[in-house]
Amino acid sequence: MREYLLTLCITAAVTYLLTGPVRKFAIVAGAMPEIRARDVHREPTPRLGGIAMFFGLCAGLLVADHLTNLNEVFAKSNEPRALLSGAALIWLIGVLDDKFEIDALIKLGGQMIAAGVMVMQGLTILWLPVPGVGNVALTQWQGTLLTVALVVITINAVNFVDGLDGLAAGMVCIAAGAFFLYAYRIWYSYGIEAAAPGTLFAAILMGMCLGFLPHNMHPARIFMGDSGSMLIGLVLSAGAISITGQVDPDALNLYAGSEKAAVHQTVPVYIPLLLPLTIIAVPAADLVLAIVRRTWRGQSPFAADRGHLHHRLLEIGHSHSRAVLIMYFWSALIGFGALAYSVNSASMWIVLGVVFLSAVGLVLLLLPRFTPRVPVWAQRFVPPRYRRRRRSPETGAAAQAAGAAQAEASGGEERTPVTAGVSGVNGATALGGRSRFLDRR
Repeated sequence: MREYLLTLCITAAVTYLLTGPVRKFAIVAGAMPEIRARDVHREPTPRLGGIAMFFGLCAGLLVADHLTNLNEVFAKSNEPRALLSGAALIWLIGVLDDKFEIDALIKLGGQMIAAGVMVMQGLTILWLPVPGVGNVALTQWQGTLLTVALVVITINAVNFVDGLDGLAAGMVCIAAGAFFLYAYRIWYSYGIEAAAPGTLFAAILMGMCLGFLPHNMHPARIFMGDSGSMLIGLVLSAGAISITGQVDPDALNLYAGSEKAAVHQTVPVYIPLLLPLTIIAVPAADLVLAIVRRTWRGQSPFAADRGHLHHRLLEIGHSHSRAVLIMYFWSALIGFGALAYSVNSASMWIVLGVVFLSAVGLVLLLLPRFTPRVPVWAQRFVPPRYRRRRRSPETGAAAQAAGAAQAEASGGEERTPVTAGVSGVNGATALGGRSRFLDRR
């Protein structure tokens, strides 16, 4: 565990330290596209944050290769090299897209080629545990097609959800945390060495996201762009492929019987990881809804619009930060709920806890303008927007006098005060308390 944590910290530190210089490079290189109709930010913000994340990935793999226990992963498996090859290819495509706006079909072809490169180097699905059937071995073509499809779907799911400051990096970090706990349990508790590469990938992915998040939280100083979103999507899918398709479920010895019975017994363990879409269910649902919505309107599935889940949260009145936290909540609930169910599927308390937290999440969705007020003794520990505002009589009288003087200076014309956004040092502008979208009613 200490070596995994060291790899995570090194990856996070390198990503964090490189993001600042990468931001300056993006500004000089002109990777600051104009504001589009579907964008939420109000001022141009540099992209190319994926450059820092890629070098963080390289640093994490380099450090792990020189550690005592993790060095065996590189000696016994070719999966880390396969991941690095596919990540380098998808990263180059993302950098070119952030700068020159590559066509969507070209990016799709690049994603398939990157997945094919990983398959050629051994990172592929060899078999699938099917409930009631047993361990189904896949042919070379079946494994290749399933691996490529899984990689492409995961990359685009993460790319679609990258619409708010800190949203994609935070959600993928939560998914990687749940994935790491599961993979480490398989590797350490059951002694299965085939789960070590997936555990390493999850630790590095957490470091990439944690190192980039301080620069990407609202208001964002820099965006990860397609070079970052496609990269973390590929790393997440690589970990799921490594665990699901190459770890023999019968090696867990959870059921002393036939292979079919062993697979059936481990269904709660493998269903959450059979497809990573069950872990990143929120971006996957957003992806499916976007495709259906655009196809229904007669548009291309790759045509951008403002109908994503995070756009709808802003439209009904949630602030930028609250919309991001709500998406975090649902991702954590689904990911760690599936993890808890895989550990003890017979516990009714886990199901009741998930149901209760789901009800809490629905209440949060229905209260977009609710601002809790904390007690006086706890105000110093919360952000200023949650503190009670005290207004003295002297201050109120001075404000009224100033307003009357301003009205007289303007010729007696009444003006409605306009609340300006809060501009950060990064060139981004925060959203106000009200929604900036038109009311559909």
